Amino acid sequence: MTTATIQGGAGRNQALVGPNLLDQVGAIISEHFQGAGKLDCLKQSSSERGPIRATRCAIVSDTNVAPIFGERVTLSLTNAGFQPVLITVPAGEQSKTLEQAGKICDEMIAARLDRQSFVIGLGGGVIGDISGFVAAIFQRGIPHAQIPTTLLAMVDSSIGGKTGVNTRAGKNLLGAVHQPSLVIDDIDVLKTLPPREFKQGFAEIVKHAIIADAEMFQQLTQFAPPQLDRLKRSSLPDELVSLIRRNIEIKSRVVAKDELDRTGERAILNLGHTVGHAIERADDYKTFRHGEAVSLGIVAAAAVSASKAGLAISERDGIIDLLSKFDLPTRLPQGFPREKIFDALQLDKKFDRGEIRFVVTPGIGSASLSRDVTMKDIRDAVAKL
Repeated sequence: MTTATIQGGAGRNQALVGPNLLDQVGAIISEHFQGAGKLDCLKQSSSERGPIRATRCAIVSDTNVAPIFGERVTLSLTNAGFQPVLITVPAGEQSKTLEQAGKICDEMIAARLDRQSFVIGLGGGVIGDISGFVAAIFQRGIPHAQIPTTLLAMVDSSIGGKTGVNTRAGKNLLGAVHQPSLVIDDIDVLKTLPPREFKQGFAEIVKHAIIADAEMFQQLTQFAPPQLDRLKRSSLPDELVSLIRRNIEIKSRVVAKDELDRTGERAILNLGHTVGHAIERADDYKTFRHGEAVSLGIVAAAAVSASKAGLAISERDGIIDLLSKFDLPTRLPQGFPREKIFDALQLDKKFDRGEIRFVVTPGIGSASLSRDVTMKDIRDAVAKL
């Protein structure tokens, strides 16, 4: 097991990465959350709370993950002296709604959770988003821990504190920044992922390489499908732990510079997401997984970068080739409702007073926020998908 410090937020926020961690969840949380009877790492500010003893907690999971891992995590917490309640929501992006968040809160109230309690998100990115949002609003904010069960959630969505739910108009339009106090990445859970679910996580890994780590980009090009399959089965656990930790550190460093996404420095993490989110929304999340939509968004961003930011054509093509290596989509299917992509773009929260804030890369290993990109530039890039 290796430990990475999650920069940003108050207190000592950590991510633990390694095999066989689920059965140790109770002991890990007891050590990190309670310590000498205090949850110092969970205080929102030094003056806001005194010492806390937490016993009651909610495990928020979904109908895919709870039947596989819910009982193990519940038992581990119970054996460590906690009183957990397992709350299960339907799997899928459709569960990220205010209505579903309200239902979770109602179940937490019925289970007598209070300000001394905490929330654990057990699942992928959807569960991390909605469990974190619930933790942010319940009793005006209680601690949140994440146990990601997908590669995408381990390397990206569990880090940074962004939580939220969707509305009919768009994705993550309602939310809060609420840092997880602890992230537990058990790489053994990745063995249960279908290949498509595992591979979509590499969209965010490739994104991190493009914006901040040219060396990792080159290393990723060395992966061949047999190696990728072995990595999923964790026959190379050290390499997988190292890769996950490296991505946590990349995202954490970016987040620490602009935790609340106010100055624009954190915005580089949105490379591929402006178009990617719009693609997801265009057909109500039916065709593409999040990572797959981000892959398409990265291709569009590379096209815009080549025309507006000086990205070399060879590097643009290298980005597309690398995404293809992980079986990620680089073209939209025939018949996809392209016009709806632009309808969704108009309501993207990354627009500022109607002005487009688009992330471009001038070269692999760096990225910046551009205000020079026009809707025509984006239309031209989407037309090439």
